[in-house]
Amino acid sequence: MYGEFELIQRWLAPARRGSADASGVSLGVGDDASLMQPTPGHELVVSVDTSVEGQHFPPGAPAAALGHRAVAVSLSDLAAMGARPRWCLMALTLPDANDDWVAEFARGFHAVCDSAGMVLVGGDVTRGQRAISVTVMGEVPTGQALRRDGAKAGDVLAVTGALGGGAGGLAAWQGGARDMEQPLLKRYLLPEARWQAGEVLRGLANAAIDVSDGLLADLDHVLNASGVGAVLDSASLPLADGLAAELGQDAAIEAALCGGDDYELLVSLPPSRVAQAKAELLALGIELTPIGHLTETPGIQGVKIPSRAGWQHFHGGTS
Repeated sequence: MYGEFELIQRWLAPARRGSADASGVSLGVGDDASLMQPTPGHELVVSVDTSVEGQHFPPGAPAAALGHRAVAVSLSDLAAMGARPRWCLMALTLPDANDDWVAEFARGFHAVCDSAGMVLVGGDVTRGQRAISVTVMGEVPTGQALRRDGAKAGDVLAVTGALGGGAGGLAAWQGGARDMEQPLLKRYLLPEARWQAGEVLRGLANAAIDVSDGLLADLDHVLNASGVGAVLDSASLPLADGLAAELGQDAAIEAALCGGDDYELLVSLPPSRVAQAKAELLALGIELTPIGHLTETPGIQGVKIPSRAGWQHFHGGTS
């Protein structure tokens, strides 16, 4: 067993990755606070997410997957703003100081940070119910951030990747699946943050949001912020591989609309920019699928709205 400071130094404090000129970190893990240097001419983009065992991830999930997932779901918020990832903070609450568990968690956590070019610059470890809070910081050229309030009537609605995999993976876990190569389980516990897509879509999309609480719930946030409505084509929804086989076709479509935990990007694009966006994302290996369009008429048309259309912590929902 190790104490909190030993755990931090052994597993969570990253090796110094270059000078402040390269990483933007003047002072990282090991002091009362950290010092970073944003790129001149950029705005700082900051977001925080907390994941609690039994609420956001199942007890017994692999530690490396939880480390991966904790970073990825926070990075998804930077992606939705078109921001380049730079730094993160992490607060980890553990029931005990299990060295093997923390080592695996750190492996998954740092792997995602490294892939995104993001540096862990500080945090905290404490005792209690297992929970993970990650604060991510990125940057975007001043005035160029993607926002929810920029969508316009006539825009094409499109999503990256596929939908419903989060809900399908949760169902697979609840059904006893434990093989992390199972496609749906992988989508649920090892989601991909679309930060590269976010940077590509900056300057092309009028608005964006990440699909974390369900397509309908997150689309509604965009519609309310922008004062527009939407028409969706349920037949165009890109369903995650194996979803219909796991849940049945009707349940698969409902999972794509309401399930949450997909962490894809939902964007509003002028029709003239759709082809360019699709081509540039395809060069990164990311599909972009049009699923509808925006109108001046409020509300969402074209699909049956389930009575519980998205996740909310204090009002029920689906997850």
